[in-house]
Amino acid sequence: MDTPFVYDGYVTGKNFVGRKLECTILSNLLEAGEQICMYEPPKSGKMSVIQQTLYGMRAAGKQFSVAWVNLFNVRTIYDFLKRFGTAVIKPLYSTPAEYADVVARYLSGTHFLFDPARFASHEEIVCLNWQPDAHDIEEMLRMPFRIAEDRGVPCYVVIEEFQNLMRAKDLDYEVVFHALERILSERNRAASYIMTGSQVNAMKYIFAEKKYFYRLAEHVELQDIEDKDIIEHIIRGFRMSGKVIERDLVIGACKLFRSNMWYLNHFVSICDSMSRGFLNEGILMEALKIIVSVNEPRFLSIVNDLTDHQLSLMRAVVDGVVKFSASDVIDKYGLNSSANVRRVKDALKKKEVLTFNDKDEPVILDPLFEYWITKYYFER
Repeated sequence: MDTPFVYDGYVTGKNFVGRKLECTILSNLLEAGEQICMYEPPKSGKMSVIQQTLYGMRAAGKQFSVAWVNLFNVRTIYDFLKRFGTAVIKPLYSTPAEYADVVARYLSGTHFLFDPARFASHEEIVCLNWQPDAHDIEEMLRMPFRIAEDRGVPCYVVIEEFQNLMRAKDLDYEVVFHALERILSERNRAASYIMTGSQVNAMKYIFAEKKYFYRLAEHVELQDIEDKDIIEHIIRGFRMSGKVIERDLVIGACKLFRSNMWYLNHFVSICDSMSRGFLNEGILMEALKIIVSVNEPRFLSIVNDLTDHQLSLMRAVVDGVVKFSASDVIDKYGLNSSANVRRVKDALKKKEVLTFNDKDEPVILDPLFEYWITKYYFER
């Protein structure tokens, strides 16, 4: 069923809302051969911005190849390298003979090889006959540049959930980071990496705190989508099915979901299924109960994983506190000491519940979780 309210995947074309500036910035960086990092909470629109940018570049006649490497279930450097090599090679070549030739040509002198049996059973173009070493890692990460140079067509490597490399159990992730830093410092414009992550604090640790890839990768930050663009999208979508919604109700939804299009599309899709003509406030409130109910098990899992001190600090955040080390705040919320406050803040950051802006003010990463914990858990 064709619907303007898409929330089950990335969106492009007529369903893409706002963020023209981000697409322009990303397009310009890619055409200049720059390296890019992007980190935003889950379902914030990172993939939609990347896909829409590539869509626009193709429409403008630009030629390039794209390798998609998703690390959501990768926990070893060994698995990362296999997945990386397969993702880079597969879009450009099509036969086992070509795969074997590419691996032999671009990964000669390494432990990588093409195993026809492994490819037949697991569709892996690249495998290892030994534990990978620093040379293997560097040659693999350099391969997109070498292939792009030989073909004369840029290669864009999109690595999703980049922060998961820090969970590697077989090798020190810093070996990978340092190898990639050496490659990017060569300023080769033939290929670009787009390193994305949905664990905001983990990605901040890599790029902002530890300053890996410092001055080697440009941070593309997603801004809030303007309310007027969202309102137009929602009103137009309802109009397609002969329905009407008041502008003020849409504004309220934008505020509640902090302009998160994934939540908004899911929310108004529920509204759409519950209505026949005019959408009133009662329908929206019922839809809100439904979307909260759908997500409540996840929210319960989050709060059940929090300690008493972490919950106390969350209560302070909900109450609008921004300076947690003040003695009156520590006493009121039972936070014990300023040293304990620092530990609690770090713990909530590691659990990706909170982040802190440039002014060290807390931000609850998930807008619907913020609504739920405020209204239902703390009963504010």
